[in-house]
Amino acid sequence: MKLAGQVAVVTGAGRGIGRAVAGRLAREGAAVALAARSALELDGVAREIAQAGGRALAVPTDVRQEAAVEALARRALAEWGRVDVLVNAAGVATFAPVTDSKLDDWDQMLAVNLRGAVLCCRAVLPAMIAQHRGTIINVGSVVTSRALTGSAAYTASKYGLLGFSRVLAEEMRAHGVRVGVLSAGATDTPLWDAMPAAPARERMLRPDQVAEAALLMASLDANATLEELTLLPAGGVL
Repeated sequence: MKLAGQVAVVTGAGRGIGRAVAGRLAREGAAVALAARSALELDGVAREIAQAGGRALAVPTDVRQEAAVEALARRALAEWGRVDVLVNAAGVATFAPVTDSKLDDWDQMLAVNLRGAVLCCRAVLPAMIAQHRGTIINVGSVVTSRALTGSAAYTASKYGLLGFSRVLAEEMRAHGVRVGVLSAGATDTPLWDAMPAAPARERMLRPDQVAEAALLMASLDANATLEELTLLPAGGVL
């Protein structure tokens, strides 16, 4: 098992990419603290992991709220005494031309996609720095390398996440903490359910494929780091 004895915190773990990542890390031996707003979804994921012989702790968390995020980190540390991996997979998306977009949607995407990730990083960093070990994986998007119409707000949040991650990687290098961005192309998750004219789902990546990339980033030997990884469907940008 590549992550035996390690502890991971995964946000957005109730569905989609986060759920797939949590399950994959658990199968490789990590104890996983599951975070999302839906307690019902988290309980289902925790049961699946337990039934497969893994260890999981469901912690309903709104990543927009600093107190909730700090409580998540405390729960993981109280339960297992360490945090080795953080995967920030919580995310929201609404697409519309700039002229038609709603400022509330901008605020939501910046709050979850950027602020939420920042808060989670800040919450686990003291433990990672103290143990001189850790891997942070922020789930980004291909929109930071390809301009997609209608995605201005989402793109702004993911560019912010990319810039933040690059700076944090440099700041943490001397502390033995790795920081990387996993930029995924279109992935078949519930995020697309309410999207009009969404690309064909069968052409998209599967969440388990993104989870495999996250595992690669988390399981590298300590003398190597994958700081920016882009994963696309074989057909390219959809």
